[in-house]
Amino acid sequence: MVRLTQVHGSFAARVLLARLADEGIDARMRGPVDGPYRFTVGEMARVEVLVPEDQIDDAAYVLLANEVEDATALPEPAPRTPLHHRVVGAVLLATIVVAAVAPVAHYLGG
Repeated sequence: MVRLTQVHGSFAARVLLARLADEGIDARMRGPVDGPYRFTVGEMARVEVLVPEDQIDDAAYVLLANEVEDATALPEPAPRTPLHHRVVGAVLLATIVVAAVAPVAHYLGG
């Protein structure tokens, strides 16, 4: 087994192992995975991902494909404001405009 990469935290390592297993690559983890002290930051959280030497090229390709997917993923579109919020905002704006213009119109007309 040779080191493919290292990640921080057992969750990230398990996600990567699942991705590799889905491609038929037998991978293992080494590091603080199932111990009583599960660190998630710093060097103590480092987990190495190991693969068989004859599958290292395929595993590196899976890592590259994963990076490309992450880099080209489109952000989630912003949720649209419900129509009733827009209507309430328009009515409020109209009320403010009328309240500001009415005294001026009364003064000029009167």
